[in-house]
Amino acid sequence: MLHSPYTRFTGDADHGRVPVITPVWVRLDAIYLRVPGAPVHTVVTGLDMTGEVPGRLTGWFPTAKGDWLGVVDFEIPYADQRRNKLEVADQIVPAYALRRRDS
Repeated sequence: MLHSPYTRFTGDADHGRVPVITPVWVRLDAIYLRVPGAPVHTVVTGLDMTGEVPGRLTGWFPTAKGDWLGVVDFEIPYADQRRNKLEVADQIVPAYALRRRDS
């Protein structure tokens, strides 16, 4: 797990420290932008980078220009609706692509 200077923890040295996990929604179409006018080549077995998926936020990093990037684990579905999803861990996601969700 990637820890940032802004990762919050619970527990202590005697009982173990565990990062605080914040449930979020990740906007996939906000982190993957298509080049305007690029031709579409549909791949039915490809990753579906549209909509929102649930994620687990564990920390933050500031950019040099003052924007914030969350450290997030989430799953990306496939376009063919298969049960398995691509699990990605410790992804750096811009704050504008995240929103808090209820557990």
